[in-house]
Amino acid sequence: MRRAKPVRSALFVPGNREDRIQKAPRFGADALILDLEDAVALPEKPNARPIVRKMVEELGRAGQTMMVRVNDFETGLTWADLDAVVCKELYCVMLPKVTGPEDIRRADTIIEFLERKNGIEVGTVLIYPVLETAQGMRQAYEVAIASPRVVHLGGLTGKDGDIARAIGFRWTDEGHEAFYYISKVLLDSRAAGIPYPMGGRGWWDIQDLEGLRKEAERTKNFGLTGMLLIHPSHVAIVNEVFTPTKEEIKHWKELIAAVEKCEKEGASVVTFNGVMVDTAHLKVARDMLAWAAELGVA
Repeated sequence: MRRAKPVRSALFVPGNREDRIQKAPRFGADALILDLEDAVALPEKPNARPIVRKMVEELGRAGQTMMVRVNDFETGLTWADLDAVVCKELYCVMLPKVTGPEDIRRADTIIEFLERKNGIEVGTVLIYPVLETAQGMRQAYEVAIASPRVVHLGGLTGKDGDIARAIGFRWTDEGHEAFYYISKVLLDSRAAGIPYPMGGRGWWDIQDLEGLRKEAERTKNFGLTGMLLIHPSHVAIVNEVFTPTKEEIKHWKELIAAVEKCEKEGASVVTFNGVMVDTAHLKVARDMLAWAAELGVA
């Protein structure tokens, strides 16, 4: 089974626009999401599939992490989408409008069949379920454990989007209406062992970069590790927010060294910078350093 990667930023790119896809890596997103769903009109979908397959292979071989958002099962297009795009360079399939664990098990079965058909090691292609229905969010834990392929699960809300329609909330700048849904799915994700949950409130105002930064900070504070983005200008800010700072890395390393020193000396009480610390602090520091190392900054 392929290991999950930390993804701070995942940028959507229309799957029928090869010119845009070719340019997309220059913006520095950790992952690209080639979209076969909302960004591609129905008559264009058959033409978009070979473009997406070609670009997943080409950019994947060049080291770019590649995701593809396929159409949901109710459309009847999911099988054709998966058949077109499953290849060894594909990191993850983004499955939209998931209503429950049965959708994940169905996708898992199809992907395994296509992996075997194409001579790919089983478990190469992972799944990112997008919870945009009330049932999907209610069953987030069951969705998360439905297949070992599931990665990056997280609550996702957007202004006038599918989940807003499903739940009935009104978008506000403060975001209070979404806190429960984000927190609920995040808790379920962590309980299921999802290493890098991502999502939060989508940011649709292309020009409001200060608002984006605040939203990214709030998303990080919830405990999510990355965001989905619709515009290249948002990538740098989100990457910055979700990257541990030099000061944080220094703090974690010094805390670990201080605790280990006290343990060797047999001290029963450990203090660091005037604050009592215990095993939990040590575990957090080590986890954070491991995350920073995965991002290549520690």
